Amino acid sequence: MTALVSPVGPVAAIPVPTEEKAETDRLAAGFVRGDEDSFDLVYRRWGTLVYSLAARSLGDAREAEDVAQQTFLAAWRGRQGYHAVRGPLPGWLVGIARRKIADAHAARARRVELAAAHAAREGSAAPGTAEPPEAALDRVLVTQELRKLPLVQRRILCLAFFDDLTHVQIAERTGLPLGTVKSHARRAILRIRRSVAESAASAESSTSAESWASAE
Repeated sequence: MTALVSPVGPVAAIPVPTEEKAETDRLAAGFVRGDEDSFDLVYRRWGTLVYSLAARSLGDAREAEDVAQQTFLAAWRGRQGYHAVRGPLPGWLVGIARRKIADAHAARARRVELAAAHAAREGSAAPGTAEPPEAALDRVLVTQELRKLPLVQRRILCLAFFDDLTHVQIAERTGLPLGTVKSHARRAILRIRRSVAESAASAESSTSAESWASAE
């Protein structure tokens, strides 16, 4: 692992001891064959490298974890595309990680654009048409919960609700299986609904307590 700690520059150019190269080649061969034990070892061995690269670029631990998971998921699905003659496995993983990091930055920029567009719409609303306080609270709560979601789930919901894409279109754009897109969307929506309901119940309880205290 010590020969692979730096994600800067081509990993293939870093000298690797013969024994370590042999072990890397063995793991890569098992990985490409679809051996799950090899996949587990590959993840354990280079997961920290990928996570560190993502964390350094994104500056967010949650997003870095999501990128690491996406990287290894993409590597596993596309393992037949790896060829040892083009370079060692860790260099291939870093290449995938960099693409996923770029996607994360693009998604972050997209969220900023959406927030700015929403703010512009709110600012141009006609006088006297302000939304009710309850609706404003729900919107704030939903926005907060959306930010808490794992990157994959957050991206799927943004594509669904802001870009108005179907599950099939989201699967095509992200490269995720259709069933995975549906399950992520379902879990994310349930999580947001549960959190918003709990927050609303808490706020209602607090208001009731304040009213009771004022009456006393």
